[in-house]
Amino acid sequence: MDKMKQRLQEVGDLTRRLKKEFPSETSGFLDFIRSAEAGRALSLKHKELVNVALSIAAQCEWCIAFHVRNAVGAGAKRSEILEAGFQAVIMHGGPAFMWMTPLYQALDEFAPEQEDGSRPAAPGDS
Repeated sequence: MDKMKQRLQEVGDLTRRLKKEFPSETSGFLDFIRSAEAGRALSLKHKELVNVALSIAAQCEWCIAFHVRNAVGAGAKRSEILEAGFQAVIMHGGPAFMWMTPLYQALDEFAPEQEDGSRPAAPGDS
């Protein structure tokens, strides 16, 4: 399994375990996420681009995998995702620059470039 897809599997495994062992805390956290994501001022794509930048700044490979996949699914282009990553580098400096490595790994898995510069349809595209 590819590294970033493995990270997504780990997120799912962790979430299921926490739901079982700490149902109240986990439900509260997941409810908060749903509530925070329900706002209408920013599109889902823009929210995920913000989350990509925050994932880089937080140096979280699991978050990078999760939010790159979601950004691709929301219609973000590779160039938009990379530009969001660079916003984290502006604010977080050299360490964030190094975290562009797993960002590229996630993009290569979830939005690989085609020879013509296009990308395959994202999950849910018709």
